[in-house]
Amino acid sequence: MVAEFRQGGYRFIPGVFQYSAGVEALPGFEIERVRFSRPVALEAGFGLIERVLADEGVPGTAFCACELRSPAPFTEDGFAAFNTLYVDGLKRLGLMAGADNPVARSNVCPAVLPPAEPSFHAFCFARPSQTDERTFVIAGSAEVPEGMGNYLDHAIARGDLSEAGMAAKVDYVLAAMEDRLGALGRGWADTTGVQVYTVHDIHPHIAGAMIERIGQHLGLTLHHNRPPVQELEFEMDCRRVLRERVLPV
Repeated sequence: MVAEFRQGGYRFIPGVFQYSAGVEALPGFEIERVRFSRPVALEAGFGLIERVLADEGVPGTAFCACELRSPAPFTEDGFAAFNTLYVDGLKRLGLMAGADNPVARSNVCPAVLPPAEPSFHAFCFARPSQTDERTFVIAGSAEVPEGMGNYLDHAIARGDLSEAGMAAKVDYVLAAMEDRLGALGRGWADTTGVQVYTVHDIHPHIAGAMIERIGQHLGLTLHHNRPPVQELEFEMDCRRVLRERVLPV
């Protein structure tokens, strides 16, 4: 089921308390992506995002997705504590839709030159627009189901970094992306960007499982990053946006 968040100009796929599974602009709106020129620490990032939205003449509730960078993968307890802090920032923007969080998110950990603290890499917001093109952002997913109470007891091929183990992880995450796209009535052909996060060799899977399903129309952006919870190894997200810009900071 997809829920509308009219005060933000988008609809969302309900997920877990820390993020939704994806967002799509409502008619009369489009989603724009803004990437910071360098990571901006969480608290300062929320303040900067508020200023950008005010300059654009849209409310704080227009904030619809973000991409975070963290210093290192969290323990499960550490991840829960971080998510509570992050959601407090969303509440200040008026972004919690009752019990649901409408904002999509990816949160990954650079394996080289990580930030000193959790930081914003990019964010998206919904703005009024006359375009008939539908824009969306699908939240990041690693190789584990959401909402199971914990991650590690349910991770796909946990601890298996063999080619077969990585294939199982890739297949699971591709299917998760397809389920989320399907909830919005979309598919891979609608995307303008697909991002992959892993520190492992996935080349054996690119020509087969990945490109055969995703297609060659835009390729993949590979980040040498880990998912945000220890012992998870592979994550993806995707989007369709017509406007992207870099904000110097």
